[in-house]
Amino acid sequence: MGGLGVVIELCVRRFRCENPACTAVTFAEQVSGLTTPHSRHTPLLREVLTQIGLALAGRAGARLAAAVGLTIGKDTLLRLVRSLPEPEIGKVDILGVDDFAFRKGRHYGTVLIDMATHRPLHLYDGREGDDLAAWLRDHPEVTVICRDRSSGYGEGARVGAPQAQQVADRYHLWANLGQAVEKTVNAHSSRLAEVPPGSASSPDHVEVEPEVVQPPKELKIVIRLRAQHAAVHDLWHQGMSKAAIGRKVGLHQATVRKLVNARSADDVVAKNLQRAHVVDPYVGYLHRRWNEGVRNAAQLYREIRQLGYPGGELAVQRHLRRYRTGRGHAPDPGPKPPSVREVTSWNMTHPEHLRDEHADKLHRLRERDPELDRLTLHIRKFAAMMTGRHGDRLEDWITDVERDSLAPLAGFARNLRRDFDAVRNGLSLPHSSGAVEGNINRLKMLKRQMFGRASLDLLRKRVLLAR
Repeated sequence: MGGLGVVIELCVRRFRCENPACTAVTFAEQVSGLTTPHSRHTPLLREVLTQIGLALAGRAGARLAAAVGLTIGKDTLLRLVRSLPEPEIGKVDILGVDDFAFRKGRHYGTVLIDMATHRPLHLYDGREGDDLAAWLRDHPEVTVICRDRSSGYGEGARVGAPQAQQVADRYHLWANLGQAVEKTVNAHSSRLAEVPPGSASSPDHVEVEPEVVQPPKELKIVIRLRAQHAAVHDLWHQGMSKAAIGRKVGLHQATVRKLVNARSADDVVAKNLQRAHVVDPYVGYLHRRWNEGVRNAAQLYREIRQLGYPGGELAVQRHLRRYRTGRGHAPDPGPKPPSVREVTSWNMTHPEHLRDEHADKLHRLRERDPELDRLTLHIRKFAAMMTGRHGDRLEDWITDVERDSLAPLAGFARNLRRDFDAVRNGLSLPHSSGAVEGNINRLKMLKRQMFGRASLDLLRKRVLLAR
């Protein structure tokens, strides 16, 4: 009371059993709502400490309890949480399924959600379809299963609940489409820059063949990437594993995997060079000031610093070095072409939500490149199909994309056929996995709060019981 620990002294009666066969012999009187056998806490205090343990786990819970005058150890808090009974599952009509990472890329678990109440029902180790099928056999009342496009969950749902409709999540469909769009735009990255008037590609320009054609000098990083790609593929065709290739050429295994999966060296080069440099937004200003006769790197650095340049002076010096060697003081280079991610973002944004300048840039880009124009049309048809719940148009959309020459988008469309029924249901039915993703975020917070040192049983209790 008042932030102080209180010990209540009670005078209770003791009863003696007259049955000689009784093993307990005596019984102490209990005060309802105040005492329980072999307990140091009242039921009310036990409930308070349990809720603190559910919300904050061990160390943090013990610190909060001490701040309000309750002395308890972290291990006792965790024991209180572990002793709680799990809630009744009850009848489940619509089930949500998704995985989460104990350790990303290595160890995963599965969480099941009641989509009607958004309440977690079950949490177990692993993400195999057999475990999901076993749970579904005990719950034949499930009629709809919301899931991502994992093949394991799809097979488990088919085997365990053949009567249920499987619904692919629209968020994951849109995210997968975005990945295919980015790959397609990346393949057309050389066409993103606008052709200035009077250039070789301008219709008003009369092309004059130069006496000597000098090929552009490749950057050192491009030469290195091409050499690495060639060396890795040569060793891969010889039958060496990726780990062995990495040890031999001195590259990380993840880098070897990217090089092996790349169809050509140009794909590797384009992916590594698409990131913008920190100086790039200020190149036009540096060109203009250089041509005006300002050659001091420190002064130019101070000027662009006032314009919002976030980098250091060394990056400016390196950029100006090409001017000093005769490779840079050309006229104003003109507007910077949009990046691959910018064009992807413009395509994946609703036209009514695009800023006028971005809509205008996308329009000009579509006029210059017919393939990017067709890409935008395919995206907008899929978006209309998804937002309008027109799953009956899916077959026609896949057929149109497969007939087109946009390879990454065609690969996405072919992949939809492997899970066609679930994708069509996802584009037709009102169900989604939004509640599942929310519970996954909450689960991640609880997992990180325990710093990965707790076992699955404690995480399970907190996920199922914490409010």
